[in-house]
Amino acid sequence: MEQLPAPLRAHARTLLGPGPSDVDPSVLRAISLPTVGHLDPAFLQTMDEIRSMLECLLGARGGRTTALSATGSAGMEACVVNLVERGDRVLIGQSGVFGGRMAEVARRAGAEVTLVEAEWGRPLELEALRRAAAGRQFRFIGLVHGETSTGVLQPLAGLRELADECGALLLVDAVTSLAGHPLDVHASGIDALYSGTQKCLSCPPGLSPVHFSDRAIARIGSRASAVQSWYLDINLIEAYWGGPRAYHHTAPINMLFGLHEALRLVLSEGLEPRFARHELNAHALWSGLEALGLELRVAEEHRLNPLTTVSIPDGIDDAAVRGRLLSEFGIEIGGGLGPMKGNTWRIGLMGSGSSRRNVHLVLSALATVLADMGHRAPENPIAAAASVYDA
Repeated sequence: MEQLPAPLRAHARTLLGPGPSDVDPSVLRAISLPTVGHLDPAFLQTMDEIRSMLECLLGARGGRTTALSATGSAGMEACVVNLVERGDRVLIGQSGVFGGRMAEVARRAGAEVTLVEAEWGRPLELEALRRAAAGRQFRFIGLVHGETSTGVLQPLAGLRELADECGALLLVDAVTSLAGHPLDVHASGIDALYSGTQKCLSCPPGLSPVHFSDRAIARIGSRASAVQSWYLDINLIEAYWGGPRAYHHTAPINMLFGLHEALRLVLSEGLEPRFARHELNAHALWSGLEALGLELRVAEEHRLNPLTTVSIPDGIDDAAVRGRLLSEFGIEIGGGLGPMKGNTWRIGLMGSGSSRRNVHLVLSALATVLADMGHRAPENPIAAAASVYDA
């Protein structure tokens, strides 16, 4: 069998798309540690420390916090299938691809879904959700905090109060926002949350941090039927993670070593400095993109800091630009999804990839490729970004 292609052997890629993000070398070293058994006492201690660090990152008080042995999509499914039974009513907000996926998972679990939609590139309005919920009871209200398909940050203010009005739990998708934006499950009244490791945690994909509040655990305990998924049943998973350490599945030991190191890096940097770093680099990128004469798809007050969506200028070939960025500069950015396919680029500055170096790198490369295609920048993008850093 042939070796991997040369660019992959050399790791000649800078990942500035919607995920995965670049992984810190210390995380890769942790993943390469010798494999031990999934019930080895030293590994069980590692699991306990992962839980403690996740609780700190999430602001969790009580409940159950763990890292599922699967990607963020499985975290979404785990939250849904543990909380709902066939015939339950749920209220879900959709302003992009991933709100739609949450709704589809709920339908397949047998829930009756009331869907509230917003225009792509705009957050859901609390009043629209309130109108849909008026006079009705729901098992949960579900929304995406950081919509990866559009680059929108969804405000969480008022959602706990709305959930209380209709007897609902509050479910939040934090796949792209976790460790890149402030997020406190206790202060926000979040009952169930899922994320992934490959975005702002800068760990390879393959694990899904999840949190269930005490309210959610009580709901799961009062179910009349078994959780639809045996593998994602949080009661069975908790028996392994929290005691009595009952065998449920063979955990991805080395991936959890990597997550342990990624979380250690997050907390060593400090949450506030980390959020501030993401914010500063995002603003520098936005300034540079505008200097290039590019239009950003989301109003500034609604933008995700870790992920920016950019309108592709008329006459510019989406795939050709992304292909040249990858082949000539080793830079990966993402294309659009759904109605944004072919007319939008998604540029990520996530975790260890959120740096001044990467802002300059992607702006310089984009300027070169676009100029070759006849798009002239009205201003110097590097100078525009520098003005943000120097302010």
